[in-house]
Amino acid sequence: MNKGQRAGDGAIAVDVEEGKSYFWCSCGKSSKQPFCDGSHKGSEFTPIAYKAEESKKLFFCACKQTDNQPFCDGSHNKK
Repeated sequence: MNKGQRAGDGAIAVDVEEGKSYFWCSCGKSSKQPFCDGSHKGSEFTPIAYKAEESKKLFFCACKQTDNQPFCDGSHNKK
């Protein structure tokens, strides 16, 4: 699968809630970054589901170049 277009140049911190599901935007086109708003329709991209096992702050990837989807791995620092 190809990587999506950059939606930002860093991580987006999100306080996730235990038991709640989150759907990370993999295409980079969503207006609700870092989460999916359906903008991928008609493309090869689909959202990546994540279910929080505990309530805590996580850092979701905004550049869409991460190898650790849906989380930031520092790929935004690579040029």
